[in-house]
Amino acid sequence: MTKLNAWITEHAIDLLRISIGIIYIWFGALKFFPQLSPADQLAKDTIHLITFGLIPSEISIILLAIWETALGVLLFIGIWKRPIFYILILHMICTFVPLFFFADISFTNSPYAFTLVGQYIMKNLIIICAALVIHANDRGLITIKTFS
Repeated sequence: MTKLNAWITEHAIDLLRISIGIIYIWFGALKFFPQLSPADQLAKDTIHLITFGLIPSEISIILLAIWETALGVLLFIGIWKRPIFYILILHMICTFVPLFFFADISFTNSPYAFTLVGQYIMKNLIIICAALVIHANDRGLITIKTFS
C-alpha cells in the first residue's frame, strides 16, 4: 500500500490536470462538427448573448471549439499553467450564463430542479474546484499529503 500511496501523491495533480485536459479536448473537438455536440445550440445562443450578436453563430462555435481544444491540449501537456488557469476560469464563468439567462432550459423548477442542460452546466463546479486545487499546488500554496 505504501507504493500506491507514494504513486498517488506523486501523480494526483498531474492526473487531475490531464483529465480536465481530456474533457476539454473531447468537448471542444465535437464542436468542430455541426450538430455533433449536444451543447452546440446552447453554446451558440450563449455566445450570441454575451457578444451582443456581434459574432455569427457559425463562427462563434468554431472559435469556441478552437478555444476549448487548445485549452485542453495545453492542460494535457502541462505548459503555461498560470495563464491557462485564468483562461479556464473565464470559460467556466461563461458556462454559467445560461442558468441566469436561459432559465427555461436550465431548470424544471427554478432554482433547485435542473434539466439535463442545467446538470451539464453544474458539473462545471467540479472542474472549477479541480482547477483551483491544481493552481494552488502549482503556486506552492498546498501540498498533497500521503494517505495513511
